[in-house]
Amino acid sequence: MPKLERIEAGHYRIPLPEVLTDSTHGAMTHFELVTCRLRDADGAEGSGYTYTVGRNGGAAHDILAREIAELAMGHEADAIEALWQHLWWGLHYGGRGGPAVLAQSAIDIALWDLKARRARLPLWRLLGGYDPRVPCYAGGIDLELDAKALIRQTEGNLARGFRAIKMKVGRPRLSEDVAKLAAMRAHLGEGFPMMVDANMRWTADVAIRAARAFAPHDPTWLEEPVVPEDVAGHARVLREGGVPIATGENLRSLWDFQALIAAGGVSYPEPDVTNCGGVTAFMKIAHLAEAHHLPLTSHGAHDVTVQLLAACPNRFYLEAHGFGLDRFIEQPLRIEEGMAVAPERPGHGIGFDWAGLEKVRA
Repeated sequence: MPKLERIEAGHYRIPLPEVLTDSTHGAMTHFELVTCRLRDADGAEGSGYTYTVGRNGGAAHDILAREIAELAMGHEADAIEALWQHLWWGLHYGGRGGPAVLAQSAIDIALWDLKARRARLPLWRLLGGYDPRVPCYAGGIDLELDAKALIRQTEGNLARGFRAIKMKVGRPRLSEDVAKLAAMRAHLGEGFPMMVDANMRWTADVAIRAARAFAPHDPTWLEEPVVPEDVAGHARVLREGGVPIATGENLRSLWDFQALIAAGGVSYPEPDVTNCGGVTAFMKIAHLAEAHHLPLTSHGAHDVTVQLLAACPNRFYLEAHGFGLDRFIEQPLRIEEGMAVAPERPGHGIGFDWAGLEKVRA
């Protein structure tokens, strides 16, 4: 098997078209993109990435460029599981999360892209293949929008082909969230898939109260009601709140998901391939969820994740995230009547506009 002979990291600060706001992270004007480009001894190439909502991208870039490059250079490019374990334990003492696992996720995505491109297969087929058409929802970052503005945004998303919508909750007064949710339900009608996302805003007691207030409006799920460390709190909210719970975008390993699932704290596990350990870890989390009869959803990085959910029989919804790379990739995600379509291009199918990215290099 050919060995890795080049590992190149990039760090970019990409301005958002409009300021985005949620209940925890506040106003977001940029997101940070950290990329990994690989070449093996045969000249085959692959790329991967991770991102942040504006901070710590420099740390992830530094770990990727210095620590991971040193650990990975010269290793067999095709032995992805072996290299994953080598990196995880090499970074373990100062890692197990944070920038270290974001950086590891980026190289792991690049390795799988390289492997699929060498095989001349789209990644979803290399991973086993299930169905290239994946149910998809529009994930708005819209906490500060009033009901009228939220409905206008929703109409735009419906026109783009989405048939499921997520809105942010976590306003200072619960009554404000309930009123917006009621307006959305009235506008969209009974049975339309509609998710609500609290971004870790509440304690378990407050989340239970909110879930009960939301229940008459039939949300598909309540997302991240409490902080990710509160496993017992998640279990309480799911047990006592009366609505399904989606969570996992802030969990950083297979073992974090195992603990949450074992505690009965989640209805829809929600890994993010860019921060859970990459494709290698994401697929293990998907199989763990399947073994517990749990449908899988996703967070962020929809251009990569559509490939992964297309290989999962227990996939539920793909999130089309507000930090889309549409301006900097050749062929953005295609949405058709509520379904995201995994492309047939070899690898993960993302062609970066590297010249365009140079203009926003951090």
